[in-house]
Amino acid sequence: MASTDLKQIAPGVFAWQPGHEATWGLANCGLVVSKGQALVIDTPYTPALTDAFLTAVRSAAGPDVPLDRVAVTHANGDHTWGLQQLPGADVYATHAALEHQCLEPRPEQLQALIHDTDPGQPLGWYFREHFGKFDFAGIEVLPPTTTFTGRHDLEVGEIAAELLEVGPAHTVGDLIVHLPEQRVVFAGDIVFAGDHPSHWAGPLERVAAACARILDLDPEWIVPGHGPLMTPDDLRGYIAYLDDLADQAYVMHGQGRTAVDAARILIKEDRYAGLGLPERLAITLSTEYRHLDQDTTAPDLLKLMDHAARIAWDRSSTGPLAP
Repeated sequence: MASTDLKQIAPGVFAWQPGHEATWGLANCGLVVSKGQALVIDTPYTPALTDAFLTAVRSAAGPDVPLDRVAVTHANGDHTWGLQQLPGADVYATHAALEHQCLEPRPEQLQALIHDTDPGQPLGWYFREHFGKFDFAGIEVLPPTTTFTGRHDLEVGEIAAELLEVGPAHTVGDLIVHLPEQRVVFAGDIVFAGDHPSHWAGPLERVAAACARILDLDPEWIVPGHGPLMTPDDLRGYIAYLDDLADQAYVMHGQGRTAVDAARILIKEDRYAGLGLPERLAITLSTEYRHLDQDTTAPDLLKLMDHAARIAWDRSSTGPLAP
């Protein structure tokens, strides 16, 4: 299911990219290592995936380098639920990430959504399709040990690492990891490559602004939260996508169309050809609509997933509207 290899991006800087197929949960992670010190960037979704990641990390870092620091780009489970495999590590995150951690379904709830829902209905089918390959049993969700606002600087041997708060954007508590000398940015889920994003906090203007901030750092490589490595030109293309999607949301909201209807229209138009998981448009557009409506209530993540599932169901060979 997942690649177990680390890709070296720059001296002492590695990315773990478990897969690029259009699915949920296979998040990119990272390693920075220098002079006997290490910084892990995010952890995979499950203990089994995390063990595979850490095997690769220990091989790259050396068996005697302690894995005692982790930077968490945001609180989604596919970036944090492996933390229990690094007991005693200092875990850095923005203070706002704690808020999103409270909104996430717990591992046992996600396990129930996979196994106890009706596979003959869109939501049950969708969870089995995209999350059924993961084993969420026995996961303990750990909070960060060190939180900050704004910026937190670390030294990893001779490598300077800047943890920069850029949320709310994808979630309320996003950060990016900037390695200025190596010209690498780990962007977390501020950036998706190859698939439509699922942005939970927004608005899209803030996501685009976070991407623009990455460009201002003059990186050579950007590690997205999901998908292959990106160049600055790739990121500019992603910003253009975000800007266009915001424009479409504004127009169709003004026309009185629902966010789900707007998503279906854009999918039918094939407006963003080549991007996987188009049903996620329902999630991101619903987020954008909340801002247009000045609705400050917390999002119902399960309801948003149901919107996406129904679109995917209708477009699949399983659903009633299949071609």
